Amino acid sequence: MRKVVVLLLALFAVQLGAQDMTHYKRIVKELSSARYQGRGYAHGGANKAGKYLERQYRKAGADEVVLQPFTIDINTFPGKMAMWADGKKLKAGVDFSMREYSPGVHGEFPVYHVDTLNFDADSMFADLAKPEYANALVCCDFWFAYRHKEAFGRLQKAGECTNAGLIQTWTSPIKFYKAYGEKVVDKPIVWVTPEAIEGVKSVRLDVDNEFLPGYGLFNVIAKVAGERHDSCYVFTAHYDHLGNLGRKVYYAGANDNASGTAALVTLAAYYAKNRPAYDMYFLSVSGEDANLRGSEYFAQHPIFPLEQIKYLFNLDMIGDNNPVQYCEVSDPGMRGFALFEQINSEQHYFQALNRGELAANSDHYPFASRGVPCIFLENEDGDAFPWYHTIYDTWKNAVFDSYEPVFKLVCDFIARY
Repeated sequence: MRKVVVLLLALFAVQLGAQDMTHYKRIVKELSSARYQGRGYAHGGANKAGKYLERQYRKAGADEVVLQPFTIDINTFPGKMAMWADGKKLKAGVDFSMREYSPGVHGEFPVYHVDTLNFDADSMFADLAKPEYANALVCCDFWFAYRHKEAFGRLQKAGECTNAGLIQTWTSPIKFYKAYGEKVVDKPIVWVTPEAIEGVKSVRLDVDNEFLPGYGLFNVIAKVAGERHDSCYVFTAHYDHLGNLGRKVYYAGANDNASGTAALVTLAAYYAKNRPAYDMYFLSVSGEDANLRGSEYFAQHPIFPLEQIKYLFNLDMIGDNNPVQYCEVSDPGMRGFALFEQINSEQHYFQALNRGELAANSDHYPFASRGVPCIFLENEDGDAFPWYHTIYDTWKNAVFDSYEPVFKLVCDFIARY
């Protein structure tokens, strides 16, 4: 009889795990659907996703759910998005994309291909002064331009040179580097795959942009009350993504960051059913792809003292299958990192935890810079990682291997910290 009871309990535990994964996948699929248009700003997708998360937290059993509004200035590409190279039409999001701070551009332009093997900035500017290159788009590899950013920075400013803008090549799959810029520069910058622009003499562009000053966004903050209220744990994940590249193309963002966002909802459901010792806050932030604006706003306007945070977990792009888990840890968080490593060593959730240098690359940073103990968990360099910031980061290409080990790792940590 005892064996039967143990077996039934084991089967029940497996069933709960399966239900969690089912719940998790359902949220990832929903957030990466066309309904939210990449959870960006041009068509209100981010805010639609935020309202969906508000409902999901309430269904999960959260005791409180509040919305924290803030505003940003943001550049978007909601309209025309077309490019032709020597008469051949290129595909938006496949052959080309726009830099986030680029203005719109309309017209036909000669292409000036930079001699990167024998580069001389003065010779380039002399060439661009010739009549045949008047109003040209200057083309070279992105990383080459980055290494010579003083010269190429001049090419981005009105009045410095007669060029119309820049074309920078990036190997396929073409990326949308960031979501949108908080400003618009003088001249357009177009990212193109090398094969799409090689040997091309002229291009035609028909691209609209729209700058949105004071655009309203909001963080979604859910609370599961614990037995004690003098300290708390915080989970963060950004739910916004890259949004649209014109009317027809959107970036679904299944891994970045529907994967981390969905985990916050299932963690809230878990702690609503298994009451914690301390209050738990689940901070779904917007504006991450616009320079961490949502998390920075919360850090400046917290709804509880930041000093009460025992530990903060930032889950960003955990939908992958690398057996090594990447992480970054704040200086105050290092006193807990040994426990993370101990738990992982005991439970074999990952082959290793690869700790990188702390950087302003996700929503943990505004808290880390204010002395909050925190860890950033991101499963990178797996099968899903090549689709990062491309149109191929979709539900169809979603990977779920790291969700359960991340879930268990942080829950075990909280139970023992």
